[in-house]
Amino acid sequence: SFIDVSAQMGDNVYLGAFSYIGSNVKVGDNVEIYPNVTIGSNVEIGAGTVIYPGVTVYRDCIIGKNCIIHSGAVIGADGFGFAPDKNGEFQKIPQIGNVVLEDCVDVGANSSIDRATMGSTIVRKGAKIDNLVQIAHNVVIGKHCLICAQVGISGSTTLGDYVVFGGQAGIAGHLTVGKGAKAGGRAAITADVPAGTFVNGNPAIPYQLE
Repeated sequence: SFIDVSAQMGDNVYLGAFSYIGSNVKVGDNVEIYPNVTIGSNVEIGAGTVIYPGVTVYRDCIIGKNCIIHSGAVIGADGFGFAPDKNGEFQKIPQIGNVVLEDCVDVGANSSIDRATMGSTIVRKGAKIDNLVQIAHNVVIGKHCLICAQVGISGSTTLGDYVVFGGQAGIAGHLTVGKGAKAGGRAAITADVPAGTFVNGNPAIPYQLE
């Protein structure tokens, strides 16, 4: 394993073989970092967090206390930001923000949470993210949300607290989902969802549960 001399490591930290800790990283007490994990520069990891093998956390990201990040997850890769030039060729827009995971967040295997173009992509306290979920740049996930497998959340969308998305649901960008709303599996959300509403279908519409 490699630990940069500028890194600050807490007490009782476990660091598996072939893991990398970059410059100015801060790791809290009782953190477990399993083999083949890469932690980029300026990352902060709160006490009690567990990071399983093969996770990559890019530079400048912040992970709270008692989080669990499963194998293959990528935290802080560039958002999908490109703009066409006068020739119609796509040029990259620099992605200079970060990702913030608050305390007690779970991230499933092979999920990806992209860094913000500017500012932060935020997953708030207690949110649970299943395997193979894509969360795009500048998204905000509210407290105690439940995001099931293969969900896709487009850029700059905001989910209120206690939102539930069924498997393979997808939502367009720049939308707002209100507190306590729910979306069924494979729902295709193309408009704002009011608080407490259940939506389903393609396009997703309100659906009355029995």
